[in-house]
Amino acid sequence: GRVIASHYAEPLERSLAMAATLRAEPDEAAEALAELPAGTILAMLDNSRGWAWGYAGERRLVGYVRAAAVG
Repeated sequence: GRVIASHYAEPLERSLAMAATLRAEPDEAAEALAELPAGTILAMLDNSRGWAWGYAGERRLVGYVRAAAVG
């Protein structure tokens, strides 16, 4: 789909320090989109309230991971 944004942010490439679940929302109960192994590159667009938001993996899925997993 498309995302409307008031401004554009250059993603920060970060390697996951530990395995993490990519979720549709910043909530442990949210739909799991993918399991990302340690070392996966996350193109991080935001990091707040304990969650990092961005895209990752070969399919460039967009979602949230726990900020503690981001190296």
